[in-house]
Amino acid sequence: MSNPSLKERLARGDSVLMVNPNHISPTLCEKLVHSGADSVFIDCEHGLASFEDIHHMAKAARYAGGFGIVRPQNQERSTITRCLNAGADGVMVPLIHTAEIARQVVHTFRYACPDDHETRLLVGMVESLEAVSNLDEILAVDGIDVFFVGPGDLSQSMGYSPAVATGQRRPQPALDLVDQTLRRIRAAGKLAGTLAVRHDAAHLVSMGAQLIYYHADPFVVEGVGAMRGLCTASRESAATA
Repeated sequence: MSNPSLKERLARGDSVLMVNPNHISPTLCEKLVHSGADSVFIDCEHGLASFEDIHHMAKAARYAGGFGIVRPQNQERSTITRCLNAGADGVMVPLIHTAEIARQVVHTFRYACPDDHETRLLVGMVESLEAVSNLDEILAVDGIDVFFVGPGDLSQSMGYSPAVATGQRRPQPALDLVDQTLRRIRAAGKLAGTLAVRHDAAHLVSMGAQLIYYHADPFVVEGVGAMRGLCTASRESAATA
């Protein structure tokens, strides 16, 4: 039995977990899928992945039964085409501010893989106040599979820092706008996604997000920290025995 595609999983209402390994490592991509990730996220906009890295990391994810989604560094036809030709199972294109940009991205995507674009995933990123103001027109563009609300860039467009310190939350106006945008996407009958951290994943799913993007580094930090705490507690207990 063939492995259902991301499109098929999303269409039947499943939540899809996409994890950023934060490192150029096919082995880590394979392990993340074996650990339960549906897809790995290969970042060429803020990360260091090359086209060759895309090829090896996406292949490793597929070997484990998952998929590889790439964020290209721009919307240029040659860039998106090379990402897909390198083996990406889909692309998450940044900075979809207007309906015209959305139409151009769809055209580029279909040009890049004319024979199999229906089996690959096209994600458009809604990550600015301009995009939110144009959201109804953007959602009316046919061909984008998932509309992804980017909270970091959206926060920055509102005048806040895009980063959030560990254990902290974004300013409430930014969180409210993310929720509102997710609800608008779902109300239009479209699929939604966004970035999540552990404490807000359930809430974001309740807002309508199906494609959940998560970073691997918090798993590492939490796991190592927990083990360090256990070792320290055991040593102190032994010292007082």
